[in-house]
Amino acid sequence: QTCAMVREKTAQFPPDRCVQMLGQYKQVLAELQRMEAQNKPLSPEAAAELAAGDVASFGAKDAKVTIVEFSDFQCPYCTRTATATTELKKKYGDKVRVVFRHFPLSFHKEAHLAAQASLAANAQGKFWEYHDMLFANQEEIKTGPDALKKYAKNLKLNMKKFNAALANKTYAAAVDADMKLGEKVSVSGTPTMFLNGERVGNPTDVAAISKMIDKALN
Repeated sequence: QTCAMVREKTAQFPPDRCVQMLGQYKQVLAELQRMEAQNKPLSPEAAAELAAGDVASFGAKDAKVTIVEFSDFQCPYCTRTATATTELKKKYGDKVRVVFRHFPLSFHKEAHLAAQASLAANAQGKFWEYHDMLFANQEEIKTGPDALKKYAKNLKLNMKKFNAALANKTYAAAVDADMKLGEKVSVSGTPTMFLNGERVGNPTDVAAISKMIDKALN
């Protein structure tokens, strides 16, 4: 995949950029090797680890296809992926299991707390409803905890439990654990998606993901 990308892209480069890259050949090669390592399917053990544990998911646990999504509630592209996974749920039902993992990026200041809030909602059986509210009101998340509490009220969650979870950072360690798990499989940005251990090139493209799912199901 990396070689194909290089052949396509370098043909469009101006000569001076090619000369510059040749002058940094070792660094360029190392970066391409890193990219190619990322493209390799995960080992069965690593893929199983991504889908294991008490994690938010939908679909049958013994589904032939498991999708694991690393996401950030303040990431605009993750909103598109959320829409894509909703469409896949409608299309495939229990044939596909979708697992949601947290990977809040450092420059999204409220993303970590939003992730914690979603796990507090998960503890009350409302993860996906809360997930949808966060992505539908992405700009408002920036205003801080009040917005997160408002969504919880809208879903009629037990506010005493919810507020205590945020105040005590009950789920901060769980969010950090997801991030460490992502780093183990070379997640560096969001959204990142794996389908049966294979990295999905464009996790916002329902047609492309569907093609991978159909291949796996057949």
